[in-house]
Amino acid sequence: MLLTFSKSGVQGVPGIDQPHKRFEYKYSFKPPYLAQKDGTVPFFEYSGNAIASEESVRITPSLRSQKGMIWARSPTNFEFWETELQFRVTGRGRIGADGLAFWYTTTKGFEGPVFGSSDKWNGLALFFDSFDNDNKHNNPYIMGMVNDGTMAYDHQKDGSTQQLAGCLRDFRNKPFPVRARITYYQNTLTVLFHNGMSNNEKDFEMCMSVENVHLPKNGFFGVSAATGGLADDHDVLKLSVSSLRSPEIGEAPDPSSVIDADSKKIEEEFEQYQQKLKTQKAEWEKEHPDQVKSEDDDWENWMDESQKELQNIFQGQSAMKEILTDLHRKMDDIISRQERSFNAITAIQGGGVAVPQGQTGGQPKVSGESIRREEVNAILANQREIVSATRDIKNFVSDISAKTGQLLNRGSAQQIGGSVGGAYDNVVVVKEMKDSIINMQREMSSATTRLLSGQKQVQCPDVSNLTGCVSPMLFIGLGVVQLVIIIAYLMFKDSKETQAKKFY
Repeated sequence: MLLTFSKSGVQGVPGIDQPHKRFEYKYSFKPPYLAQKDGTVPFFEYSGNAIASEESVRITPSLRSQKGMIWARSPTNFEFWETELQFRVTGRGRIGADGLAFWYTTTKGFEGPVFGSSDKWNGLALFFDSFDNDNKHNNPYIMGMVNDGTMAYDHQKDGSTQQLAGCLRDFRNKPFPVRARITYYQNTLTVLFHNGMSNNEKDFEMCMSVENVHLPKNGFFGVSAATGGLADDHDVLKLSVSSLRSPEIGEAPDPSSVIDADSKKIEEEFEQYQQKLKTQKAEWEKEHPDQVKSEDDDWENWMDESQKELQNIFQGQSAMKEILTDLHRKMDDIISRQERSFNAITAIQGGGVAVPQGQTGGQPKVSGESIRREEVNAILANQREIVSATRDIKNFVSDISAKTGQLLNRGSAQQIGGSVGGAYDNVVVVKEMKDSIINMQREMSSATTRLLSGQKQVQCPDVSNLTGCVSPMLFIGLGVVQLVIIIAYLMFKDSKETQAKKFY
């Protein structure tokens, strides 16, 4: 759910003026070229255990008792704003600590006890708390808190008695970066959250919305983080700040007139700065061709082994889910067709054949000889066998799905631990699946023989109001083709996992 905010909350509502939004680069940072060659971040300063690179700022590494922060150098010159914070919190343990905080305060914080920054601040703090200090099992938790410079943060209760609002959201160890969109407009604070389970930029959900929030007109933006006895990597990939101005200010100016000569000059300087950075990078690549790496290689090197493994497992499970969903849909379609044929033949057996369009009264028009009751019973028996075989195939596909999930989990456990027993279990599972497929083929062969013998004795009736009988050979052929596709996919997946194991 993607929302932008105006005078009373949502932008785009008829009858409500929309605010003017402008990107403020002096209060933002984002990749690429996030940090310069000397390690500095333009318009920002960082301290403590923070480390800046071209792609992100690691506020704290996954070591015990670490504190770090990054703050904008200059205060804002606008009252209302919208920020988007993109970050990752990753750790090897099931529980992480301590967490990450977003700040908007009248003064820049210094190293302190509140998520790496100082206590008794004046302004807004948005906490992404990973550790459960009050032992209420309500973490990870996102909480907003406004302070006037007199309150001390209550660590023992995780600030639960001091918060404006909050929401229970898990932001640790996600396959994609987590995002938070914080909007302050017309004294209304709104926080939207993206859980990082997809790469879709529109998958935001509401976390909190609080009215009558009064923040300082000018303040500093900052991000801090801290670790304790437990530790996580806290990486900030992007901090994007935009100013929001009401159209009523200045007698509702035209949006085109907002970009004045000064703003054009600043944009030109920014473009020149970007061109200069690209030129320096090209010169460096020419001087050091052996050290040049592609962006994909940089990304792979930046990710550790556990993150690569989680991403591969997530992508593999998504592909398996799509394939199995398609198979279930096709099997349901086949079953529905067989049941329609079964109902039509049942109607014939009971003497309730529907009258075709254009024919009024009388007996239904049937070409050929009349159908005997024994022939109808034989056709019904064949149709029941076809429906039963179809349901067996569907159950078999579900069994393959379950065993494939077990195989994927065991394969990931083998990559993490490097155990030989995991590979043996994979071989056993694959062998069991192949044996099940062979047994199913035997059953299908016997069912085909019975169906063919029944087809020689009884021919499908040629009824004008029916679409016709489904050929058993056509149905069995479709089932065999699907089984072959499943076997080929499993063998392909097994070979890919075997090749991937060589790199660990």
